[in-house]
Amino acid sequence: MSSQINKQNNHNSRAKDVSRRDFLRKAGTYSAASLTGAAMLLSPRPARATKNVTWAEHFQKNYRLMTDEEKEEAIERLVKRYSEEFGKKVNVNDTPAIDGVLFGYALNIQKCIGCRRCVKACVAENNQSRGDKQQIEWIRVMRLEKGKFSEEDRDNSGYPQDFGIQVGGNAYKPAGVVLEGQHYYEADKVPEKDAFYLPMQCMQCEKPPCVKVCPVRTTYRDPDGIVVIDYNWCIGCRMCIGACPYWARRFNWGEPDLPAADMNPDTHYLGNRPRMKGVVEKCTFCIQRTRKGRWTGCVEVCPVGARKLGNLLDPDSDVRKILATKKVFRLRADLNTYPKFFYFMN
Repeated sequence: MSSQINKQNNHNSRAKDVSRRDFLRKAGTYSAASLTGAAMLLSPRPARATKNVTWAEHFQKNYRLMTDEEKEEAIERLVKRYSEEFGKKVNVNDTPAIDGVLFGYALNIQKCIGCRRCVKACVAENNQSRGDKQQIEWIRVMRLEKGKFSEEDRDNSGYPQDFGIQVGGNAYKPAGVVLEGQHYYEADKVPEKDAFYLPMQCMQCEKPPCVKVCPVRTTYRDPDGIVVIDYNWCIGCRMCIGACPYWARRFNWGEPDLPAADMNPDTHYLGNRPRMKGVVEKCTFCIQRTRKGRWTGCVEVCPVGARKLGNLLDPDSDVRKILATKKVFRLRADLNTYPKFFYFMN
């Protein structure tokens, strides 16, 4: 009897060991399958420009949390993938913020003629989606009309009539510049008569509301004042778009259309590298250029010299001289976002 009991116990023990091993093996398989499925569900659908996204990219850390070695590996993956896909040698640099530099921008609204060459140069330089299905532009030029005062519009009958109270000469019609401008316009010739133009883009705020609301901290302010985005960690919630009072952020609703022939191969990890469907993007003051001592694309292309970029910490820079000598204002100063994008008049 004792020997039978021992045999039974040994059999039960072996069965438990086998069951435990089977459980652990199956659990590991299910866990791996679950992670794979979750990654496929949570990651944005790869766009044509990023159709060869590797699994390593899906599971890499937030850029700010990477070690130097991990950053090098991430950049090598991108360089290899972009070069193969676009059929040209693509450079992805990670030039850090320059010590002692705080970028600022100034725009002369009296000089701006509304030609929108800055918009097109920005699209070309920063690999923005183009075409009929999805066209993204980081710069938006608003057309503001000039209202007129006219005595003919004056209502001399009085209101209310019984009391004979006169209505103002132009009380119901705009006089001066109408701030509710046109976001999109097609003009045969610019500048148009009685029209003013107000270009808008990311203001690179010192206290950016977009950064405060991002639930995954994928957008943040770098030491040189540029607000950047780690595209691989963007979950497409668009909370930053709702928080920005300057209409500065764009969302890739569809797959970006970036022809290989038009792709700018000089890119930055946090700037103009090709994006994918389901992520947000915006102006970065051409981070791939400015951190190497070059002007932004919009500054270079402006035909009337209305745009100026400089170091706010340098008293001899163009921007600091403008702040000291011109009539300067910032949009929505009441929100205390402290934009580093200034508008000025002569």
